[in-house]
Amino acid sequence: MKHLPFFFMLISSATVLAQSSFQPLTRTVDLSVAGKSDFATLALTINQLHGIGRSNRFRLGYGLRLTSAFSGPLNYITAPARLTSGTESIVALFTENILTNLDTLRLNRTRATSLNASIHIEYALTKRFEAGINIDAIGVTFGGSQSGVFYANAPDRSSLTGTVQSAHVTRFNVLLISDSDRGSLNSEAYVRYRFTPKVSLRGGIGFQFNEYTTDRKLTFENDRFRSKNAMPMLALAYHF
Repeated sequence: MKHLPFFFMLISSATVLAQSSFQPLTRTVDLSVAGKSDFATLALTINQLHGIGRSNRFRLGYGLRLTSAFSGPLNYITAPARLTSGTESIVALFTENILTNLDTLRLNRTRATSLNASIHIEYALTKRFEAGINIDAIGVTFGGSQSGVFYANAPDRSSLTGTVQSAHVTRFNVLLISDSDRGSLNSEAYVRYRFTPKVSLRGGIGFQFNEYTTDRKLTFENDRFRSKNAMPMLALAYHF
């Protein structure tokens, strides 16, 4: 019985140690590659994560991400939410696409580089394993203009189908809700393994949205077309 105070002191010390064993602040720079047969991205990210709570296992943070997207011939589909789902509210997340509104812009290539502020969420499962998600929030995209072939979903309603149209990357990027998003945005869901306190490898799924704007309004007074791509992703990270 006389050893109980000492025992509880040990337990308390161990608990405090466990709760404080994760860093309250982590900074990371990493290089990620994502790709599939007809599309690929290369991204350089720097971010800072702040531990939440006593354990610091749960982390919220922010960063900057430079993403370059590449592809060969690719279909870009009608982008605005008012056309794809008929609503620009959060309801769009649970609404099926209106297929009759979805036209196509066939581009010969994708060459777009975006610089975006990003949002990061991560949870430390153990000392070596972490899981997280991140998403671009706002930024700009750079890239040249090009020509593509426009195809209306119902050719009999538009004399524009089959015509060549000039398009350029949508310059301004912003995260909103579902298809209400604008521009080029990158996001990732991943699991991280730390080889050392300074070096880690992330693996997961990368989601890339890219958008082009035509020089003129086409059917439904629309000039914005988007490509959505989900791909395997790997990243090498350095922690400082």
